[in-house]
Amino acid sequence: MSNKDTALQKIRDLLGDASVVEEASHLHAYNTEWRGHFTGHATFVARPKDAAECGAVVKICADAGIGVVPLGGNTGLVGGGVAEDEIIISTERLNSIFEIDPVNSTMTVGAGCILADIQKAADEADRLFPLSLAAEGSCRIGGNLSTNAGGTNVLRYGNARDLVLGLEVVLPSGEVWNGLRGLRKDNTGFELKHLFMGAEGTLGIITAAVLKLFPKPRQTQTVLIALDSVDNVIKLFARASGAVGDALTAFEYMNRESLAVTCKHTEGVRDPFDAEHAAYVLMELTSPRAGNDLRSAMEGFLEAAFEGGEVEDAVFAESGQQMHDLWHIRETIPEAQGHEGGSIKNDISVPVSLMATYLEKADALIEGIVPGIRPMTFGHIGDGNLHYNLTQPADMSKADFMDKWHDVTDPLNDLVFELGGSFSAEHGVGKLKRDELVRYTPAVEIDLMRKVKAAIDPTGIMNPGKVL
Repeated sequence: MSNKDTALQKIRDLLGDASVVEEASHLHAYNTEWRGHFTGHATFVARPKDAAECGAVVKICADAGIGVVPLGGNTGLVGGGVAEDEIIISTERLNSIFEIDPVNSTMTVGAGCILADIQKAADEADRLFPLSLAAEGSCRIGGNLSTNAGGTNVLRYGNARDLVLGLEVVLPSGEVWNGLRGLRKDNTGFELKHLFMGAEGTLGIITAAVLKLFPKPRQTQTVLIALDSVDNVIKLFARASGAVGDALTAFEYMNRESLAVTCKHTEGVRDPFDAEHAAYVLMELTSPRAGNDLRSAMEGFLEAAFEGGEVEDAVFAESGQQMHDLWHIRETIPEAQGHEGGSIKNDISVPVSLMATYLEKADALIEGIVPGIRPMTFGHIGDGNLHYNLTQPADMSKADFMDKWHDVTDPLNDLVFELGGSFSAEHGVGKLKRDELVRYTPAVEIDLMRKVKAAIDPTGIMNPGKVL
């Protein structure tokens, strides 16, 4: 029996046959990235039930020199959870909500908890957990934290790392670091938890977290705004920031093409406006105070924006269903784009003040590279993050278009770099963007990352080949 076979038998003995996956028909779900860009070849999945079992599995693998790939809900977009010769350690059974402390405004959860379930539990405790993204019905919080997920509420509440007070992590040695402290002030040495959030499983496996909770909104005002240009979108954002302050929770941009494609391909979605417009903003205000002062604030803000020539039309959500319908337009854009053929996706960020400049230059740049290309751009423009997605020309095959991936993305990323932005705002690096990380990151920064990796994971078993 080989060294690896011996190690796998130890894991079977430890977890029990019901907690490992080896059948080819069941492995497909763990090996296939949901967009289909990456397919792994793992033949063994371990499903530990707690941090102790997870640590024991990692210790067996470390002693045998076997690489491990942590996997949550498998909703990543950059191949960060794809395994080759390594075994997969799934967090799906680490799905307990251990404690909700409404006075401390914290919730302690296992890494395998589905994001939507955490949101629901917070709501039932009359609190809010604000992390929200399209995959929330299937993504798991450990993956959200290890990739430092963004989403639609970053503008007010921050990225995933801003919503965490403490972590429990299995290290590459198999040791378990218990940092599950619900403290907002703890000035005792290095802030170790931040090493593991955004590291994409290359330094350890997050097994539990203490999350911040917030007051539940008592008022919500949602409006879809039509504009004639991205310049006016940015002017509108500046006006909103001054007029409504921290009540501004979301400021989501869609160009005409992205709204049109979801109206075309998504059942039940229709254009709320009688006329076509060049740009749209889905804006939302929330407050923990009861009353209707947000409605007055939104109406006053829009009246001034109309008078200033920034806004062409607006539609208020007058009910919970209408609010859902407006958000459904925004959330179904990525899926709808798939019906139009090949899509080259870019997850970029630039300073908000330079967003209009980026879009003007980027649109001209890509048209020169692939005439007839169709930008379907949308995103969290209030925090400078844009999903600059490009759909194939109507007269080009999908295969020919996808072959242009680097012809298109490389100059776009160069433009992002020139404007002081990032080629990966919220999706991470994984396998897909490793070359970009080296290309655009200062050598001293890469060297620091490698030293951290070497110090914590000297044998390189933790999620090999990802990020670095």
